[in-house]
Amino acid sequence: MSGRPLDVLEKSLEERVTVRLKSGDEYVGDLAGYDQHMNLVLENVSGSTEVGVDGEESLEDTTIIRGDNVVSITP
Repeated sequence: MSGRPLDVLEKSLEERVTVRLKSGDEYVGDLAGYDQHMNLVLENVSGSTEVGVDGEESLEDTTIIRGDNVVSITP
């Protein structure tokens, strides 16, 4: 996928995405929504507290991630 970031997010709605944060945390979930600040709403989320650590912890069904904390979003 290529294009402007918000176009990529639009095409990724309702799809599984991986979100990496500045803290090193990584979350995998279905992209349910976003806004112009790249704040994200993920559903059916799983995640790990450190990238590369084996095992994932199950999180709430819906997670909101502030766009300022996002390093990358992989569709």
